[in-house]
Amino acid sequence: MSGSFKVSVSQRSDGWCDEAAPGPPAPAALPGPFPGGRVVRLHPVILASIVDSFERRNEGAARVIGTLLGTVDKLSVEVTNCFSVPHNESEDEVAVDMEFAKNMYELHKKVSPSEIILGWYATGHDITEHSVLIHEYYSREAHNPIHLTVDTSLQNGRMSIKAYVSAPMGVPGKTMGVMFTPLTVKYVYYDTERIGVDLIMKTCLSPNRVIGLSSDLQQVGAASARIQDTLSTVLQYAEDVLPREL
Repeated sequence: MSGSFKVSVSQRSDGWCDEAAPGPPAPAALPGPFPGGRVVRLHPVILASIVDSFERRNEGAARVIGTLLGTVDKLSVEVTNCFSVPHNESEDEVAVDMEFAKNMYELHKKVSPSEIILGWYATGHDITEHSVLIHEYYSREAHNPIHLTVDTSLQNGRMSIKAYVSAPMGVPGKTMGVMFTPLTVKYVYYDTERIGVDLIMKTCLSPNRVIGLSSDLQQVGAASARIQDTLSTVLQYAEDVLPREL
């Protein structure tokens, strides 16, 4: 990551930055514009990390933000990792600890060199003026970055999760604005993540929201039952298809 984030005030000596002007373009990470059909594929570990960061936020902080990492192919953007970035917001300005973000990304690259910066996330359901400024910074770290919002306040009784890309809007030669266009979000998981998600889902049926871990024998039995259900589905499909072919 580069070390300057300008919005209106120059970077401070403590490593934080307030509002700063655009600097030199960063290496392209995401091809853009997004072609039709491209989706954001989100792993459950991302949501768990964001919620954990929100629960551990500093006293008085309205929201938390962070960097999204992952991979890109022709049809989708897959978000596989993230980390929170310290920041301060007031009514008039926003300050982001860019040095922390830079160091964290360098550490992540040592462990997962294939993961690149895809964009950033913020808790809450609104895209604010400060969001536009932060997005401008990430536009220098990834071409056409995505912005993910996670409504941790559960305003509509559920955790609304949305992804956006930005596009310039306005009259050429005049003051330009930014428009955020929503993208399709799909949830995907590795087998190891599925085990954790299944365990968390079981707590929904527990009165005290607590559930014990299964023994090895119970896990083998549950896996065998799932395999049996899958085989039954395949056999039923074969029985439905074969008569038509004959």
